[in-house]
Amino acid sequence: MAIRDNFSYTDMEEWLNAKRVTEIECLVPDLTGVARGKILPRVKFTEDRGMRIPEVVLGMTVTGNTPERDESYNRAIAATDRDMILKADPTTITMVPWAVDPTAQVIHDCYFSDGTLVDYAPRSVLRRVLKLYAERGWKPVVAPELEFYLTAKNIDPNLPLSSPVGRSGRAETSRQVYSIDAVNEFDPLFEDIYDYCEMMNLDVDTLIHEIGAGQMEINFLHGDPLGLADKVFYFKRTLREAALKHEMYATFMAKPMADEPGSAMHVHQSVVDLESGRNIFSNPDGTPSNAFRHYIGGLQRYMPSAMAIIAPYVNSYRRIVRHSAAPINLQWGMDNRTVGFRVPVSGAQDRRIENRVIGADANPYLALAVTLACGYLGMLDAVEPSQMVEVSAYDMPVELPQGLSEAITLLRREDRLRDVLGERFIDVYSAVKDLEHQEFMRVISPWEREHLLLHV
Repeated sequence: MAIRDNFSYTDMEEWLNAKRVTEIECLVPDLTGVARGKILPRVKFTEDRGMRIPEVVLGMTVTGNTPERDESYNRAIAATDRDMILKADPTTITMVPWAVDPTAQVIHDCYFSDGTLVDYAPRSVLRRVLKLYAERGWKPVVAPELEFYLTAKNIDPNLPLSSPVGRSGRAETSRQVYSIDAVNEFDPLFEDIYDYCEMMNLDVDTLIHEIGAGQMEINFLHGDPLGLADKVFYFKRTLREAALKHEMYATFMAKPMADEPGSAMHVHQSVVDLESGRNIFSNPDGTPSNAFRHYIGGLQRYMPSAMAIIAPYVNSYRRIVRHSAAPINLQWGMDNRTVGFRVPVSGAQDRRIENRVIGADANPYLALAVTLACGYLGMLDAVEPSQMVEVSAYDMPVELPQGLSEAITLLRREDRLRDVLGERFIDVYSAVKDLEHQEFMRVISPWEREHLLLHV
């Protein structure tokens, strides 16, 4: 499910001409999920152009710094600051709905000068995992559910966020989970979002009000992981732009407000046999298969080591706390939202596993790559899961890393994930996250000044 299935470069050229596009945004998703790249006039956009940007663009922290003193990073990224060659993926071409003049946007893949994919680029990492599945005759199917907050504009980062004012002229002060009227408070915004998404072929499904004040969730129709990652990448950008148009912010921070629940990216996942189209999580008689059990076992075995990827910032771990609508452990259960891995009630062909640990702040390409990698290793090694939990898992012991530093250490040590995701990716990513953690540790918080300044 690409944005434009089976589009060739010729198809893209004809589409651009039909839309009378005058400008093209050439995008590359970086490690954080931010759109990097260049903007070109339409006449300069040609198949053989081979645009270039520095390799280091894919190895920066969210603050724009590079871990130049990290040896593994320096082995992975050339000290000469060489170029990457960008090539457009025609299936990702779409309009920029908020642009004044007819403007298109297209996602690019990154290549080295010898024609090989840049292996630590997020799209390349996901492609690598999908290739492993294909080699075994499997095709993963995913469906992301993305939570986010709408907030009032906040130009001073030292001040806490607050809920935006809706059509009634009042801001939310209480929790309105699944409230239709609370969603309708922001009708003008959501009408724009749906219009934008339709124009971009993003195939969004349902919109609901989540638990927090001003917290919403958008669901995507199930499909191919790479196509869905592209759509989540585009949606995040689209939502932020639409919110700004309506004088508010939209944020995918995992925990933007101290007293409200955090935001997750729940990912439903299953695997089908390429030849027959059968869901391999079910036996012919409809019962759960060994592959189903082993996939869960893989998630349980490797997800702690993957936390630095699916909970990528210091803020991410503020969400993973007990009794806060987020999992704290690796338990699994049937139709149980308190566990890390929930199995929804379904028919045999729709049997799937929902990973509820992933944060909304995760890069969608890397989040899908690593959760599929964990399940793949589980099936490969026949990892047996723990006993299914039928009670609340919130009262059970914490089993996930409690901070970014611990998570980075676990990621660096896990050789099996290194094998599946790529040596150079793990080295670059870990170094970048380590530097981000160092940068955070240099900041003194208001809590420290309030409680420690005169009392210790």
